[in-house]
Amino acid sequence: MGAPLHLTLASASPRRRELLVRLGLAPDAVTPADIDETPLNGELPRAYALRMGREKALAVTAPGFVLAGDTVVAVGRRILPKTETEAEARACLELMSGRRHQVLSSVVLRAPDGTLRERLNETVVRFKRFSSEEIAAYLASGEWQGKAGGYAIQGAAEGLIEWIHGSHSGVMGLPLHETRTLLKAAGFPLA
Repeated sequence: MGAPLHLTLASASPRRRELLVRLGLAPDAVTPADIDETPLNGELPRAYALRMGREKALAVTAPGFVLAGDTVVAVGRRILPKTETEAEARACLELMSGRRHQVLSSVVLRAPDGTLRERLNETVVRFKRFSSEEIAAYLASGEWQGKAGGYAIQGAAEGLIEWIHGSHSGVMGLPLHETRTLLKAAGFPLA
C-alpha cells in the first residue's frame, strides 16, 4: 500500500473548503496563494480565470497535490472586480441588473511531479432587474465584500437570480464535477 495522498488547498475561501467536504475530502493543509491578481491588459475572462488558477497552483510550496481555483464574473469581455468597496459592489450590481453574466471557475490540480491538470466551468446567470431598494438592502447585508462581481450566490443574492445555466457550485467558487474529475484522474480514492 502506498503513502497516503497529501492535498493542499491553495485558497483562503471557506466556500472552497465547504465544497470539498461535499466530495468527502478535507485538505491536509490550507495555504492561500499570494499572487498579483491584476488582469493583464486586454486579457479576456476565460484566459484570466485559467491563468489565475495556474498561478495559484504554482505559487504554493507543499508536498503532494495542490488544488487551486479562481472564480471570475464577467459581463461580455469585461472582468468584474472582487469588490472591496460598497461603490464597486453597487457598480457591479447596477451593471448586472436585468442582464445575464458569466461566471468562469477554473480548477487546477498540481501533481507532486509538477504536472498541471486544469478544467474551466462556465455558468450563465441572469439577475432580475433590481430596484434601488433591493440594491441598498443587498449592500447593507455586507455579503458583497471580497466577492467576484459583488455577490455571493449562497446568500441573499440567490433570491435575486431569475435563472442559472450551469454549475451552482462553480458560481460558489469550486465546480464540483470538474474538481472530482481532476482528483479521480490523479488517483484520489473518491466514491
